[in-house]
Amino acid sequence: MAEKVQGPKSYFPSIEKKYGKPIDYWMNILKKHKSKTHMEMVAVLKNEHEMGHGHANAIVHVFRAENGL
Repeated sequence: MAEKVQGPKSYFPSIEKKYGKPIDYWMNILKKHKSKTHMEMVAVLKNEHEMGHGHANAIVHVFRAENGL
């Protein structure tokens, strides 16, 4: 039996459904903003892409963890 996804990645299916883009799309956007702080990256997704705070925070959290930031 597959392990249930927990933590921020558990939001990914609902993010993809709500915004109609794969997670890789959002990760590529964040690559352009690597020098920003966590909350500045969250603000980019919220302000420029109309993403909700919880979804933006989850994506940024995973992006930063996977990129050693």
